Amino acid sequence: MLAKLTSKNQLTLPKAAVEAAGNAEYFEVEARAGQLVLTPVRIQRADAVRAKLAALELGDEDLAAAVAWARQAGPTRRAARVAEPRARYDTKPPHPGKSAPRRKP
Repeated sequence: MLAKLTSKNQLTLPKAAVEAAGNAEYFEVEARAGQLVLTPVRIQRADAVRAKLAALELGDEDLAAAVAWARQAGPTRRAARVAEPRARYDTKPPHPGKSAPRRKP
């Protein structure tokens, strides 16, 4: 089977190869002695969360503190909320001689 690498480093895998891999969406890529080895992997949301926490160097103590903070209902938590500014809408009529833009249905 032949696959072409595009100028944007994208590789299209032949349908037969994808079906043989179980129609995986993600692959672990390993370069081994001049060859690329693709291993199908199943990404779960928990894996993505764990990876993000590891990248941020957050441990169990940090998570426990965050959960405790989120569960408290005291005034300190309410005061810590940041108020978002209200949206301002332009109420001026359109420029004379120009019609207002139409919205798509």
